[in-house]
Amino acid sequence: MNYKLFLITFLFLQTIFCQSNKVKIATGADLLLSENIDLIEGRNIGIVTNHTAVLDDGTHLVDALFSSEYRIKIVALFGPEHGIRGMGKAGEVIENEIDEKTQAPIYSLYGKNKKPTKEMLKGVDVLIFDMQDVGARFYTYLSTLYYSMQAAAENKIPIIVLDRPNPIGGNYVDGPIRQDSLSSFVGIAPIPVAHGMTFGELANYFNEENLLGNNLHAMLEVLRMRNWKRNYFFDDLNRQWIKPSPNITDLETAIVYPGTCLIEGTNISEGRGTEKPFLTIGAPFIKAKQLFNELRKFKIKGLTFSEISFTPKDIPNAATNPKYNEKICHGISINVIDKAKVESVKFGIILLYTLHKLYPKKYSFKEKSIDLLSGDSKIRKQLLKNISPDHIFKSYQKELSHFKEIRKKYLLY
Repeated sequence: MNYKLFLITFLFLQTIFCQSNKVKIATGADLLLSENIDLIEGRNIGIVTNHTAVLDDGTHLVDALFSSEYRIKIVALFGPEHGIRGMGKAGEVIENEIDEKTQAPIYSLYGKNKKPTKEMLKGVDVLIFDMQDVGARFYTYLSTLYYSMQAAAENKIPIIVLDRPNPIGGNYVDGPIRQDSLSSFVGIAPIPVAHGMTFGELANYFNEENLLGNNLHAMLEVLRMRNWKRNYFFDDLNRQWIKPSPNITDLETAIVYPGTCLIEGTNISEGRGTEKPFLTIGAPFIKAKQLFNELRKFKIKGLTFSEISFTPKDIPNAATNPKYNEKICHGISINVIDKAKVESVKFGIILLYTLHKLYPKKYSFKEKSIDLLSGDSKIRKQLLKNISPDHIFKSYQKELSHFKEIRKKYLLY
């Protein structure tokens, strides 16, 4: 056997071996179609969803329900930030439209309305929620879940949440608890930055902890997954990664996102407008080697860094006029080397601390933005006083420990 043929054979067998070692799970959507169709058969349904709601065979949930032999009528579709097809840019207002296939109206929940209205829900017997989360409090699909449950409760419509994996696992819980004064669409509930829960678990948490407001209690059914375990990351599963939003391009990005998204609350580029957003951090005034050397002083687990220069640019359907558009920036490129050891929120705080320490005259916070993202204004205030990261971590541990105790009641896996 010649070397080229040997190499091709080896790579093919390695691919087969890797695929065979991946876990086959069944999501809530898979189990709705295969075992629980009675929950919606003969009903008019509304679906809160986007492009990530695919079944194990690659079929989208909406297409599967529309073409099924069951007596199901799709009367309304609801899309979150980035739209029902996931192509909208971050923060872009999404307009209402008509779905070509089902002829059902698609109502945007990221425009004038963040919550389904009574008029939008007219004729809906059952509301279904299905989309992929990334495991961070400020990812807005979580707020769409909250408002969908709230609307269902207000209009006395049953809601079924089809559970999907937390792609960064179900064990990592860290960060300050969102304070009541900082409630927003990027902080809809009093939970930490990295919550370590699935949408199904969070739905039960919202419902049973009376977080929906006005004593509301949704008629909630959570279809839990089969074969998923808390220590699984998305690449442990025999499923294709679908970008949940344009700038969460892969699992590595999702792993660091709970920490590096905090950079959005500063005048530093978080890498939008590059091939690796949230893994690329910098600004024109940063000295890459200096930042690299300073970060090496901390015991940062699971990550490595390299010096980098980059130029943010407009990217269709991903980044419009990113920070420092068309300007050369210098900073770091982040690589995940041991995903189970990464503590992204701690890293994010270390990064903010280091940038403020090195460049106090040029580095700045966007006060409202950083407070909403962190969920607690004392984080910004401590950083401005050059309080060490270890002391900042300790400052939110009491509230975090309290959340972890409550959280235990709602873990399904």
